[in-house]
Amino acid sequence: MKARVTISLKNGVLDPQGKAIEHALHGLGFEGVNDVRQGKIIELDLGNISADAAPAQVEKMCTQLLANTVIENYTVELLD
Repeated sequence: MKARVTISLKNGVLDPQGKAIEHALHGLGFEGVNDVRQGKIIELDLGNISADAAPAQVEKMCTQLLANTVIENYTVELLD
C-alpha cells in the first residue's frame, strides 16, 4: 500500500516561495497569474502496514514529522 500526503500552507501564512514563482512567471510574460501558493507532495510506501492501520499511521506521521500543523494543512490519499 502507498500513501500520498499533500502539504500546503494555511491561508494567511506568507508564502515567499510562491511570491518568487509568481514574480518569475510575470517576468516570463505570464501576466494573468494573480497568486501562487506552493506546497509539497510526499509519497510513502507503507510496506506491510494493513489497510485498516494505514490511515492512523499516516496521520501520526503527518502530525509528528511531515507537516507543521501550526502553519500547514495536509491531506492524505491512500493508494492501492
